[in-house]
Amino acid sequence: MDIRRRGPDDLGACVRALAEVHHGDGYPVDWPERPREWLSPPALLGSWVAERDGRVAGHIALCRGGPGDAAPGLWSLRTGVPAEGAAVVSRLFVAPAARGRGTGALLMARAVREARDLGLHPVLDVVASDTVAVALYERLGWSLLAAVEQRWGPERVVAVRCYAAPR
Repeated sequence: MDIRRRGPDDLGACVRALAEVHHGDGYPVDWPERPREWLSPPALLGSWVAERDGRVAGHIALCRGGPGDAAPGLWSLRTGVPAEGAAVVSRLFVAPAARGRGTGALLMARAVREARDLGLHPVLDVVASDTVAVALYERLGWSLLAAVEQRWGPERVVAVRCYAAPR
């Protein structure tokens, strides 16, 4: 398994893998209108793909925190460090055919290393019902900051769990 920086030519394969994950697991909860743009949000610090046998097997991104991100603020309250000192791990998914090989953990390790190289502390939030992702983060030693509700629209509230990477 090779973890490498995502290039522009990887976006098509990433969108195809993301579609498989969405149809099988419901991630992301709402299919993005423009999935290529969703994979490259404006606050993007970096993104990586897992490649196996020449095919994209997974993806992860690291972003600056934004107004809708609860994890950086919760981490800031816990540590006393300004929220700008955190980086948000996001857009993590592993293609169904590539699961069970440690791909998610390898992608997480790459994003954590990049955050630390930038002098930032990795945090994330995950939909509380995504028990597979929650199990991964907890197995990797991430600390639960809080379980909160986020408003995802005028009539939609979603329960999320916010985590911080181990020190």
